Amino acid sequence: MNGDWIVSGKVRAREEGEAVVIMIDGLTTQAKYYKPLVYEFFRKEWRGSRPSYGDFVVEIVMEHVGDPPWMDLDNLAKALLDAIKGYLFHDDAQVARLLVERREGERERITIRAFPRRA
Repeated sequence: MNGDWIVSGKVRAREEGEAVVIMIDGLTTQAKYYKPLVYEFFRKEWRGSRPSYGDFVVEIVMEHVGDPPWMDLDNLAKALLDAIKGYLFHDDAQVARLLVERREGERERITIRAFPRRA
C-alpha cells in the first residue's frame, strides 16, 4: 500500500509498504547541501513511521541528464544517511546493505529507498 506524498520544496517522501521513498529534485555537486535539506524536511514535515531497530537496506540513486555531475557518491551517501538517521533508523550502523548508483535519467533527482532487511 502506498501512502500519499508529503512534499516540501525540493523534497518529497512517502511510505510504500515497509519502505520509505524520498525524492529530491535537482542536483548539485556539493554533497553537503543535501544533509540539511533532507534533515529539515524530516524534522518539520514527516509524520510517517518512527525510527526502528534492526538491519536496514538503503538504496540511493542519483539520476542526471547529460554528463554526470562531478560528485563523489560516497560523500553523497554519507550526507543522506546522516540526514535520515533518527527518522527512519536510530543509527547508520544499522545499514546492513547500501547501494549507491549514478545513472542517466529523464530528470535530475536523487531517490532514496530505505526498508528493513529481512532474513
